[in-house]
Amino acid sequence: MSNKRYPLLISALFLFLCVMVLVSLNMGVVKIAPLDVFRTLIGQGTERQELVLFNFRLPTVVLALFVGAGLAVSGAILQGVTQNDLAEPGILGINTGAGLAVILYIFFFQQSMTSVSDLGIYFLPLFAFGGALAAALIIYALAWEKGIHPIRLLLVGIGVNAGFSAVLMIFQVKMNPQDFSQALVWLAGDLWMGNWNLVLAVVPAIVVLIGWTLYKSRTLNAMNLGDSVSMGLGVRVEKERGVFLILAVGLAGLSVAAGGGIAFLGLVAPHIARRIVGPGHERMIPVASLIGAVLLVTADMIGKNIIAPAEIPVGIIVSLVSTPYFVYLLMKT
Repeated sequence: MSNKRYPLLISALFLFLCVMVLVSLNMGVVKIAPLDVFRTLIGQGTERQELVLFNFRLPTVVLALFVGAGLAVSGAILQGVTQNDLAEPGILGINTGAGLAVILYIFFFQQSMTSVSDLGIYFLPLFAFGGALAAALIIYALAWEKGIHPIRLLLVGIGVNAGFSAVLMIFQVKMNPQDFSQALVWLAGDLWMGNWNLVLAVVPAIVVLIGWTLYKSRTLNAMNLGDSVSMGLGVRVEKERGVFLILAVGLAGLSVAAGGGIAFLGLVAPHIARRIVGPGHERMIPVASLIGAVLLVTADMIGKNIIAPAEIPVGIIVSLVSTPYFVYLLMKT
């Protein structure tokens, strides 16, 4: 894509994202007209509109924006570092590791998924990051054999994912029935605790990690040329690979803390972006983050309204859309 068309693409994606956010804020059990949404945002709405918009819908939409962007960038990093088109935090088991850590934290320290304390919310991202990092290190260690082979990485990731899922189930069955049901929904992918405390706990860190990834995007381009070429260009390959792994794990862990086990989004968004703008990460990552945000905001809106007043977890909507593309990539590989 030419330099002149790239800003137009970014502007178009951003405008479309704004439209989807507006539609999402408008739709629900309590309808709020688009004009009333604007009035409420500037403080001229009714008390009921302000309650619905600021206490329920807006925090969830903000989380969907940044969780979608975070998962997309995490997938782009993993695909770049491993040179594996199928690498994605959900498929490789990183999301499940983060989910297990969150369940353990709630089980031992918070007692209930429905009553996490305001202070406890700020510990969720830390535990999610620790679980995601532990999963990534286990997968990397088991998959390493004179380098990382794409299919070996995928198979090891699927195996580790299954192991973590089994441990998760052990702790789930020890929960009370209400928490067990909530955990099942959350692990399927659900923006389960859409409040401003969680927004403050995860969004600033996601923004920092995405910004850091953009800053180092040219290094990721060099690493895609292979270890020998990268070292010839002055890149300290192992050190940079570790840095990018921490960035990917951090984004995945923070996203899981807010949105549960949303799979395939980190696979699909980078692939779409790469097809549009090419493999250069300095261009691909911003486009992938916007596509991820659009996909998750749209999926959240569909899940909340398609069978209202009941809701479908956002992760299920994302999986229904993304699974055929994953099967296509798997057959192609």
